[in-house]
Amino acid sequence: MHIDVEREKLLTPVSLVAGVVERRQTLPILGYVLLQAADGSITMVGTDLEVEMVATVGGKVRESGEATVPARKLLDICRALPERAELTLTKQGTKVILKAGRSRFTLSSLAPADFPKVEVETFPYTLDIPAVKLKYVLESTAFCMALQDVRYYLNGLYLELEDRHLRAVATDGHRMAVTEITHEHHAHSGTQLILPRKAVQEILRLLPNDETPVSLLVGQNHLRLTINGLTVTSKLIDGKFPDYRKVIPTAQTKTVLLDRGLFREALNRAAILANEKYRGVRLNLQAGKLAITAHNPEQEEAVEELEIDYRGEPLEIGFNVNYLADAANAVDSSELHLGLSDASSSCTLKSPSGSATQYIVMPMRL
Repeated sequence: MHIDVEREKLLTPVSLVAGVVERRQTLPILGYVLLQAADGSITMVGTDLEVEMVATVGGKVRESGEATVPARKLLDICRALPERAELTLTKQGTKVILKAGRSRFTLSSLAPADFPKVEVETFPYTLDIPAVKLKYVLESTAFCMALQDVRYYLNGLYLELEDRHLRAVATDGHRMAVTEITHEHHAHSGTQLILPRKAVQEILRLLPNDETPVSLLVGQNHLRLTINGLTVTSKLIDGKFPDYRKVIPTAQTKTVLLDRGLFREALNRAAILANEKYRGVRLNLQAGKLAITAHNPEQEEAVEELEIDYRGEPLEIGFNVNYLADAANAVDSSELHLGLSDASSSCTLKSPSGSATQYIVMPMRL
């Protein structure tokens, strides 16, 4: 293998591919990226056995071939080299030589035949969608995914494809995010899948905030996404996601219209004196006023008051302040509707504009 390529062409793809590679691996080969050179193009592959990232860039291929190189070291070298540097990579026995100007790096290389390949089946279902729409769906919900929950199916993002609707749901058992968008292309009705947290994070890293077309290919055990010469293939979580519809409150007796920015800032200030372990705050709803109160074991107290247009029955209820603040931060409007019923029922936060995105937070005892 012998290739010439500009630093700028290599830097972004290498950073994306190396992002999939875990810093601690059970197999040494998983710390490497696979380089494949042929027909004027250079393909880079990185994987952690669950998510695979493939990037292809143009370059001058003097000699076709393939080699593996340490992912993080290659990325660090590309970052450290000067702008517009011309890189030359050649494979010599069990080493890969990287040259750029007066710089020379000799990198270890493992056998390309040992590099793991993600074995996938056919993809019977395809969805084409603008990047900005998919990015909105993932960003609106991903923060509610569980982190290392024993209920493994909560450690991912649930996606439903029904006709021209794409619905996403994430929950950690204490809060839930639900969003839905419509798209122009018909998708196979009833397609359901759970995308792992790692795949969601990697896809978000590469999605631009524009109308760039994205192709989603869905199989029984894998999902594949392609965009701008990049391909991400991920295993799906094998499990049954809980019926999220049962968690969404159907009728709430108290609805409060709040300035999203003021509410979020009040929560952040109250959180300073909240119990560091339980993170609880108390919402006290009264005529014309919403009070947010936090206490901690040091007998310290924070009180925030917001003027509101409310004339209903008073209500006192406790929540995890971080969950409320995260949801308020994610609502995509300057105002939000806070829906409540009683001290033992979940609250909802959503935009008053009729957006299909809403957040449900369970109460806590204080």
